[in-house]
Amino acid sequence: MRIATWNINSVRLRQENVLRWLKEAEPDVLCLQEIKCQNEQFPREAFEDAGYNSAVHGQKSWNGVAILSRHPIDERHVNLPGDSADEQSRYIEAEISTEDGIMRVASIYLPNGNPVDTAKYPYKLAWMERLRQHVAARLLLEEPLILAGDYNVIPAAEDVHNPAAWVEDALFKIETRQAFDALLNLGLTEALRATTDESGLYTFWDYQAGAWQRNAGLRIDHLLLSPQAADRLRGVRIDKYVRAWDKPSDHVPVIGDFAIEPR
Repeated sequence: MRIATWNINSVRLRQENVLRWLKEAEPDVLCLQEIKCQNEQFPREAFEDAGYNSAVHGQKSWNGVAILSRHPIDERHVNLPGDSADEQSRYIEAEISTEDGIMRVASIYLPNGNPVDTAKYPYKLAWMERLRQHVAARLLLEEPLILAGDYNVIPAAEDVHNPAAWVEDALFKIETRQAFDALLNLGLTEALRATTDESGLYTFWDYQAGAWQRNAGLRIDHLLLSPQAADRLRGVRIDKYVRAWDKPSDHVPVIGDFAIEPR
């Protein structure tokens, strides 16, 4: 099983890039973030023609998450519990039937949180706590669970170009990293760091100030795994090359390969 995440920064603007990458990488499941369209505007037919079922939780102009799957999507759940007033489309979870049973996959677009002196940062931290509580409940099911997405969290200094410049940013503030660690401490495995401790592995380069050309990047897109999914992990890669395509997203895909059977 090949499962990937990609903040596409408008699926309608970058539909051809997604289709091209799907053909090249052949993932079984692709989690998309920032689709920036309502459900009825999502290009389902194009992805169906490419062999993918879809589950979509969209929003006009902003946010929005989706899951594409070569396998049947049995059930889907949207939004996190804990705040009925939260109307931002940032979470979708699907139960996917595989040859070896059910795999639960979530596509996550965690709030950015900047500027930190506004209500956006408390919202980010509260959203992370809601995610932690939801994941704690899901882990009781003892099934393969993959939480894929744009977390807007830089986990450590080796995950950012010039870390000193980011200390007070919502993506790297100590409170953000502590909230991310609290999520991991439930028993989750961060897939990339389970396979390498190499620095300079980035998933995002800003459109401004020549960030891509200077490799001034961040690693903020992650695959977090339940113990049952971690046991099946065989490899992780970042498809950095797609950032050089025409009209790219500012993020690139992160891909995990999983065995059908655990170790």
